[in-house]
Amino acid sequence: MVKMTALFLFLALLGGCTNQGDADMVGEFQSFLEGYEAKVKDLSIRNNKAYFAASISGKPEDYRAAANLELELGRIHADSESFRKLKRIKESGAVTKPLQARQLKVIYNAFLAKQMDEKQLEDIIQLQKEIEQKFSTFRAKLDGEEKTDNELKELLRTSRDSGELERAWKASKQIGARVAGDVVKLVKMRNAAAHKLGFKNFRHMQLSLLEQDPAAVEKLFDELDGLTRDIFAETKGAADRVLAQKYGVGGNELMPWHYQDPFFQEAPRVYEIDLDRYYRNQDIEKLTREYYAGIGLPVDDIVAGSDLYEKEGKYQHAYCMDVDREGDVRVICNIKPDVSWMNTSLHEFGHAVYDKYKDGEVPWVLREPAHPFTTEAVAMLFGRFASNAAWIRSMTGIPETEASEIADAASKMLRLEQLVFSRWVQVMVRFEKSLYENPDQDLNALWWDLVEKYQLLRRPEGREEPDWAAKIHVALYPVYYHNYMMGELLASQLFYHICDRILETGDYAETTFIGKREVGDYLARKIFKPGNTMFWDEMIEKATGEPLTPKYYARQFVE
Repeated sequence: MVKMTALFLFLALLGGCTNQGDADMVGEFQSFLEGYEAKVKDLSIRNNKAYFAASISGKPEDYRAAANLELELGRIHADSESFRKLKRIKESGAVTKPLQARQLKVIYNAFLAKQMDEKQLEDIIQLQKEIEQKFSTFRAKLDGEEKTDNELKELLRTSRDSGELERAWKASKQIGARVAGDVVKLVKMRNAAAHKLGFKNFRHMQLSLLEQDPAAVEKLFDELDGLTRDIFAETKGAADRVLAQKYGVGGNELMPWHYQDPFFQEAPRVYEIDLDRYYRNQDIEKLTREYYAGIGLPVDDIVAGSDLYEKEGKYQHAYCMDVDREGDVRVICNIKPDVSWMNTSLHEFGHAVYDKYKDGEVPWVLREPAHPFTTEAVAMLFGRFASNAAWIRSMTGIPETEASEIADAASKMLRLEQLVFSRWVQVMVRFEKSLYENPDQDLNALWWDLVEKYQLLRRPEGREEPDWAAKIHVALYPVYYHNYMMGELLASQLFYHICDRILETGDYAETTFIGKREVGDYLARKIFKPGNTMFWDEMIEKATGEPLTPKYYARQFVE
């Protein structure tokens, strides 16, 4: 009995020392966290504002200012002494409370991604900004005249002259030759940084640090390939017959420029329906504001701080930015009155409401989406409605009879859009995988091999141009495109869950959420407010009752 008591006392003392050590480690992390937020929060706000200003102006000095601030942020995360401290805290296992442990993981990954020497970090950021400025300020030349991206896309959609279409399509790729060398250089720089951290390559590192298993991602895209391959070939075959007749060419003479989009990432207009006509006399901005107000997620303050229309030198694409994680949310668009920009506006403000309506009580470090693809899912959920006949009827006031007449074609159009996009994402995902595995290979050949295999497009004879580099995401948003497709899967999962469990309706064709404040309430409570407080699949399961699954996407667009 005495011996047992002595042993018990010894173990108790040992446990007490361990508990005290754990308490000290927790205290050390809390102190680190407070210092980290004090430095990073203000700097990230200034960086975001500078980047937003540069996107609008296109001025070299504005991009330099943004690059300098981004470099300052990078230096904080590159600090090796701070990283060693974080690593020691993490490996101690002392930080166990869920919110603290989650913050530790997020911050640790942010530091791990930047563990490189300062010169290497500076060179990467500087080159990225130089490439970005080239994309923002470049205007292609067509028949001796400068054209914006919007103008080239309009030509590709409306012209019936194969020669003009070919020239416009090639013009849309001119930026590729301007940036290709720099992009390959940047890829090698990213890989070198990833190798030093023990990762196979930059792509592998990015996926891992964003809590995605590279093997699982590849498996998912193989599954999606099998799911969509045959139905895409069948649907594209029907579309090809319409396009061949429209352009007066044989089916085997159709070329990439006949598909009405620079990358065939959007569906060609092959149905007897012109959705653009319903938006030509509409105020896209006003429709967006009215829609989100109707579901209880007003965006007027976001619109007021955004920049939504074309300007000389302005960034020609679209994005949403959460400036401070405290309500200053802004959107960049280049709105035109057509269905594509209606989709984009709903999409970007879908990102915006996700950012705006997060819970302000959640720690600042975790006050961001659970994952990039979960915010893409919300954006896509809403963007799809731009092509929905019931949504168009309710929002633009077209007669019910006309809406009924276009409903079937609009539904088929949306299905074609989804199939076309899914195959395009296969190209992007597989190109990036191979690019980071071997950036010295013949990238032009790789690109067209993938385009032929997954999009079933013909390679232009003798073309030896870096068309892959004309896609801005390859350079500036690396290892991101798979998130768009995962977002589409989740968008379908959310759509059916909201219909079945929140609105309790089986009328999926007519369900557009218009005026349904309970939809906004559900999304805010279950998707937005948790922020990044838990692993993304855990959040999805809590919000929908099951982990991420492709079955709802298949139900909506494949079966």
